[in-house]
Parts: sequence; structure tokens; C-alpha cells
Amino acid sequence: MKNITVSVDDETYRRARVKAAEADTSVSALVRRFLADLAGGETEEERFARLLRLEQEARARITNFSAADRLSRDELHDRSR
Repeated sequence: MKNITVSVDDETYRRARVKAAEADTSVSALVRRFLADLAGGETEEERFARLLRLEQEARARITNFSAADRLSRDELHDRSR
């Protein structure tokens, strides 16, 4: 693994530390992930294939849906429910 040095202004570093803390990680890990994503970036075709696979997985999890079960207009706007 190689080490690199990056210079950023104080405000950018402070905000990066806050983001890292919110994600329960380090600034180094955030930068490492960003560079890995940048270097190994998906092609448009790969991204499309990944999104298509995610859509198919989501549709497979939806099992109890019927358009016939929808509410009528009156039921939809009934505020007393």
C-alpha cells in the first residue's frame, strides 16, 4: 500500500473530519474509498447492468402487491382515517 500526502485548507479538513465521524470512519478511509471508486470507475454499460440487476432484485422482493387493492379517490382523501 502506498502513502500519499494531500494538502487541503483547514475548513475542508474540518468538514471532512465531521463527515468521517458521521460515517464512523476516518478521513483516510474516505479518501481511500473515493480514489478506489475513481480508479475503478464503472463504464456506462457496467453501471446500467448494475442498476438493472438492483431493479430486478427489488422487484423480486415485492410479492404482495396488486393494483386492484388500491384505494378509491374518496378513501384516499378521507382525513378521518
